[in-house]
Amino acid sequence: MDETLENKIIRLAEASHIINTDELQALWSNYGSIRRYQIAGGKYARVIIKQVSLPDKNTHPRGWNTKLSHLRKVQSYKIETQWYRQYSELCDQNCRVPQYYDSEQSDHETLILLEDLDDSGFPKRLEHATLEQMDACLRWLAYFHARFMGYAPANLWPSGTYWHLNTRPDELEALEDKPLKEAASKIDEILTNCPFQTFVHGDAKLANFCFSANGLSVAAVDFQYVGGGCGMKDVAYFIGSCLSENDCERDTERLLNSYFHHLKQAMSFYSSDLDSEQVETSWRPLFTYAWADFHRFVKGWSPDHWKIHSFSERITKSVIEELSSQ
Repeated sequence: MDETLENKIIRLAEASHIINTDELQALWSNYGSIRRYQIAGGKYARVIIKQVSLPDKNTHPRGWNTKLSHLRKVQSYKIETQWYRQYSELCDQNCRVPQYYDSEQSDHETLILLEDLDDSGFPKRLEHATLEQMDACLRWLAYFHARFMGYAPANLWPSGTYWHLNTRPDELEALEDKPLKEAASKIDEILTNCPFQTFVHGDAKLANFCFSANGLSVAAVDFQYVGGGCGMKDVAYFIGSCLSENDCERDTERLLNSYFHHLKQAMSFYSSDLDSEQVETSWRPLFTYAWADFHRFVKGWSPDHWKIHSFSERITKSVIEELSSQ
């Protein structure tokens, strides 16, 4: 291990020395890694370090190697660090996130020191989820959205999600679906200006949820694209990340109903002054808009992606037709 890095981790963790380490995953486009460290002589037995090291050469698995792409990633890690510093402690057991211990930033490197969720009862990662396991994630999202309902996203993305229109002009330019391209700004405007704004996770896919041993409770990680927005963005993206085309047709309505059931309970739990029925009345019709919003991104970004299927096309077409009739 690099001696300078080792000394930084020992200092951040207030430890005497590092016993061993193993890499959990590399970050997207070679921007660093997430590693588990077993340490001695400090407060913690094991910690997770998210190390962001800006590469000399920007690479991208789908060819989006632009200056804008690089700057967006750099900003995302700054925002994630700020999220942990400023907001993560507001999350409770209902919207569990790793405890933030410390961080350090320089021009070329960011280190975030976090709780090891495996040690705290969330050791499972899933590639496929049952409806019951999906429900656990939707419950997390509902409590997260209720917890931050009405918060201004200070020091976060003004509009969360990694596919937000204003941050993805290259993908919009590449989009060959002309009706969707023409509707993109209006779809974004409706989502951005809807009542009852909250924080959205911004990348609420199955891979970013850590499950308890029985699979019935979850914690969430990866807050690079957390920011303001309508909760339907997270819900549509999550459901689409889990289900095949046929499963979307069969299970989407049931899952959406489950989310709003949890949201009502969450708003009551946090003693919200808002009427949960009014929130649902405002948000539920925007589920299709949120689905179309992500569909716009993915069709420009990767036209052969598995998420581009007839269910998504039909949902998006209905949104465009609705906009045309207004």
